[in-house]
Amino acid sequence: MARDTLTGSRIRERRVMAGMRQAELARNVGISASYLNLIEHNRRRIGGKLLMDIAQVLNVETSLLSEGAEAALIATLRESAADIGSLQVELDRVDEFAGRFPGWAALIAEQHRRLGSLERTAATLTDRLTHDPHLATSMHEMLTMVTAIRSTAGILADTKEIEPEWRNRFHRNLNEDSQRLAESSQQLVAYLDEAGDAGASLTLPQEDVQAMMESNKFRFDQLENASEVEMTTFLETQSDLTSSAARNLAGVALKQLAVDARIMPLEEMRARVGEGPIDPVAIARAFGATLPAVFRRLAVVSDEVLPMPLGLVMCDGSGTLMLRKPVEGFPLPRFSAACPKWPLFQALSRPMRPLRQRVTVTGRDARQFECFAVTKPVGRLEVNVDPLYHSYMLIVPVEGAVEAGREVGSTCRVCPSRDCEGRREPSLLAGGI
Repeated sequence: MARDTLTGSRIRERRVMAGMRQAELARNVGISASYLNLIEHNRRRIGGKLLMDIAQVLNVETSLLSEGAEAALIATLRESAADIGSLQVELDRVDEFAGRFPGWAALIAEQHRRLGSLERTAATLTDRLTHDPHLATSMHEMLTMVTAIRSTAGILADTKEIEPEWRNRFHRNLNEDSQRLAESSQQLVAYLDEAGDAGASLTLPQEDVQAMMESNKFRFDQLENASEVEMTTFLETQSDLTSSAARNLAGVALKQLAVDARIMPLEEMRARVGEGPIDPVAIARAFGATLPAVFRRLAVVSDEVLPMPLGLVMCDGSGTLMLRKPVEGFPLPRFSAACPKWPLFQALSRPMRPLRQRVTVTGRDARQFECFAVTKPVGRLEVNVDPLYHSYMLIVPVEGAVEAGREVGSTCRVCPSRDCEGRREPSLLAGGI
C-alpha cells in the first residue's frame, strides 16, 4: 500500500492518541461519522480543506497526516528486512505496517539501529585489543617476566646442589622479576580501568590528531593566516592533543590545510564547485594545485559549499591509514586493517596516475560512492633512492545510482560479503549477531 493512501490510518492513530471518538471528530470537521470511518480505513482519499480541518482539530501538522512522519522509519524497516534476507518479509506491506502500528515499527527500527551500534562497538573494541601498542607491549613484557621467573624457579627446584653465590643470584633475580611483574600488572590494570570502553582516550599521537580534527569538524578558518605564536596557542588549548608528539603532528597537518586554503580560497571554491559533478582534475588545473591538495580542500569545505559532505582518507606506502574524514555510509576503520579493494590502495601501485572508480559499500544501506585516488611521492627525490609515497582517496556520495559499482567493505572483521577474494579473516557478522 502506497504511503499516500495511508492518510486515513494516520488520522485514526492520531485520533486515538488524542482520546477522541470517531463521531466527535466527524462532528468537529462537519462530516458524517460513516464517511470518516471510510476515510480512516483508507477507502476514501482525502486532501485539501478537509484534511487541513482534521489536522487542526487533532492539533497536528497537515504533513504528518498526508505524508506521515514515517518516511525515514519505513526506509529503516526496509534496511532491516534486507539485512535478514533469509526471512520471508512482506515488503509490499511495510508502509501499511508503519502507518497502522507506528509504535511497533519504531521499536523494530530502534533495535535495528542498536544492532548497528553494537556491531561498530564490537569492531572498535576488537581492533583496540588487537592493535593497541600499549596493551601489546605490556602483555609481551609480562609474559617475558613470567617465563624468566618460571625458568629461575625450575632451576632452583631441580638442582640439588647450587653454590651459595649462584643461589643468591637466582634469589635476587626472582625478587627483581617478581617486583617488575607486580608493577607491570598494576599499570596494566590501571590502564584498562581508564580505557575500558570504545570511546576511551587514544594512545597514539595520530589518534589524538584525528580526534582533534573531528571535534573541530575539520574546519580551521581562523588559522589560515595565523602566526606561529597563534598556531602554538591554538594547539595548546586543544584538549584532545594529550602529548607534545600529538601537538607536533597536528601542527604539521594544520599548516598543510592553511596552505591549501590560500591556494584555493573558500569563495572561489564555492564558485568552482557550485554546479555540476565533482571534477578534481579540472579544479587542480584551474588553481594550479596538486590533486592531493584538491582532495583535502574539497573534503574540508564540502560541508559548506556542497549539498552533501565528502570523505577523505590517506595512507602511507605501508597501507597504514593516517588521516580520516568519514562520510555517512562509508565507514572508515579506526586502525589500518581496511578493505584491500579500496582505490586508495590500488593507487599505491600506480604513483602519479589518478584513479576514478564507482564502488558499492557492503552493509545494510549498500550505498554507492565515486572514489578518486592518487599517490604522490613525499620528501625530496634522490638518485638511486626509492621514494616514499602517500596515497589519498576522495569519497563522493552518489545519489540515485543505477550502474553497478565494485563491492568494497570497511574491514574484513565486520564485512558481510561472503565471497571475497581479498578476505583476510572471518567476519564477525558471517553468522549474524
